[in-house]
Amino acid sequence: AGRPDEVKNFCSRLTDDEIGSIKIVGQFNLEKGTIFDLCQMIDQTSTERVVVLSQDADFGRITQLVEACELQGVETWIGTSLLPTKISRPSFDSMGGEGMLVFRSTPDFSWQMVAKNVIDRVGALGVMLASLPLWLFAYVGIKLASPGAPVLFRQERAGLYGKKFCILKFRTMVPNAEEQLAKVKAEIGNEVDGPAFKLDEDPRIFPFGAFLRKYSIDELPQLINVLKGEMSLVGPRPLPVHEIEAISKSAHRRRLSMKPGLTCLWQISGRSNITDFEEWVQLDTRYIDNWSIWEDIRILIKTVPAVLFGKGAK
Repeated sequence: AGRPDEVKNFCSRLTDDEIGSIKIVGQFNLEKGTIFDLCQMIDQTSTERVVVLSQDADFGRITQLVEACELQGVETWIGTSLLPTKISRPSFDSMGGEGMLVFRSTPDFSWQMVAKNVIDRVGALGVMLASLPLWLFAYVGIKLASPGAPVLFRQERAGLYGKKFCILKFRTMVPNAEEQLAKVKAEIGNEVDGPAFKLDEDPRIFPFGAFLRKYSIDELPQLINVLKGEMSLVGPRPLPVHEIEAISKSAHRRRLSMKPGLTCLWQISGRSNITDFEEWVQLDTRYIDNWSIWEDIRILIKTVPAVLFGKGAK
């Protein structure tokens, strides 16, 4: 049941297996035919199932069709083209005893998502233990390079769906770096087109801090965020809350639909060499749309040489 062109297009997309398992006994023009006409067609053809394809019919008409089929004990299948989407994948669930048509644009909950959570916790703990000498190295170096200032840098970042959390990093900038941000932007500018801020030679970074950044040693405390469940080993990099608030395109917020990570496609694709925020978001959404546990493993493997050789880090 639907417009003739929709029915024709649908039939052309049926697979050989589907064609072999069904017999199409009639086509009903949902725009011109009446519900009475449909009932007569069902009677005359001994119809077992009615497939509704029209994305233009109003819900009142669809309700009448479903009720007519119900009264005769005939199945009704409603194509999701009734509610067309560009990104989301439709599925079915229930809540409060009511059936729900779900449109999800993030990976479904599956064994892979369970595996991702396990890998996050086990991997974070393993890397923390293996990297303890680097933690000590960073602690001593920061104390000597910037005496009297805290070793750890804490900042409010936007996590999953924008939920705020406190990210941890080894401090690589002068103690009042946050207060100097507006001045640096005004005097030097920003190398990223968009709300994110990146600067090749940020004057707020002290020399030892630049070394920590080059080899991503400053990121190690984020393993604590991973253990707490605020971050993942792989996922879109979390931006400061004030940068998220500056986002003008709502589509850019889709990168918040997965838990932020220590590394991502951006990390292995040049990192700071990417100065277009639009390209940055495209990499994140490509990761979300094509996510699998194997993609995470691939990114983790490629992150190792990117970190060891300081590829694109600044």
